[in-house]
Amino acid sequence: MKIYFIRILATLMLIKFLSLASIIFAEEGKWTRKTGMPTARWGLSTCAVSGKIYAIGGMVGDAVADSKAVSIVEEYNPATDTWTKKADMPTARGCISASVVSGKIYVFGGRDFATASIVEVFDPATNRWTKKADMPSKRICLSTSAVNGRIYAIGGYEGGDGKSTMVEEYNPSTNRWTRKADMPTERAYLSTCAVNGKIYAIGGCGPGVPTGAVEEYNPATNRWTRKDSMPNGIYALSTSVVNGKIYAIGGSSLEDLPTVKEYDPVMDRWTEKADMPTARSWLSTSVVNRKIYAIGGCTGQTILSTVEVYDTGFAVEAKDKLATSWGKLKAEY
Repeated sequence: MKIYFIRILATLMLIKFLSLASIIFAEEGKWTRKTGMPTARWGLSTCAVSGKIYAIGGMVGDAVADSKAVSIVEEYNPATDTWTKKADMPTARGCISASVVSGKIYVFGGRDFATASIVEVFDPATNRWTKKADMPSKRICLSTSAVNGRIYAIGGYEGGDGKSTMVEEYNPSTNRWTRKADMPTERAYLSTCAVNGKIYAIGGCGPGVPTGAVEEYNPATNRWTRKDSMPNGIYALSTSVVNGKIYAIGGSSLEDLPTVKEYDPVMDRWTEKADMPTARSWLSTSVVNRKIYAIGGCTGQTILSTVEVYDTGFAVEAKDKLATSWGKLKAEY
């Protein structure tokens, strides 16, 4: 009788657990259109701080070929789907890269060599900008990522036909730069992101053609490792991390792309995901509540204000709900 009761209890718990588990995952791969940026632009950089996204700098104009750099900063609140104007960046810059350390946004480089070494930091809490030590090398269209309070400026374009392999580490605490081991593949217009203390350099434009190269940098050992390449070469893309997976979104492969490719660093494997509704390059992506917001960019000569959000299927609230409900389940039985 006791064994029979235990089996019934186990069955009831399993049924209720499965009903809760169905809540954990949203509709994975679903894209939704959101309120567009007040200012259409490409070559911007976005960062998320305290649940809000900051769209910084970029290029504006009637067409990509006639565009100019701006210092505009606009804050997006995903909870209300609204935009708010913030303090302008001191230097108008496009094709920049930004990273967050301790709730502050550090912005590096620019599209022309007059601004290519500039570093400025924005504090969303005070809505103020501060000038920081210039990057030692002048590089345009590089990418940055932060690990353990340090920011790594990777690759870029050094002028002439010089795609860069250079890596420089910036320490916000000391406002100092240190040269690090070069990236194996020279490239500009790449995207980098950090997962579990390592940085992944993805795509970009190598000597003359788009590359699908993926290389992993370990700041702890100052070493690079080659990984499984993307299925095709893409540059001017944007990458974001959700649940330990890297999502490479949009970009160009001689034409603007709507593609979404998921990379699993543990398995070293790529998977195709649902296309973004709007094909575009030179966009920027940021993550809030495990949803990826694809912002701005361009399609051909058209500059976009478009904002589309990708639901990866992992919802923080749902996981909390599961934990709470599991506690209730144990109490009930």
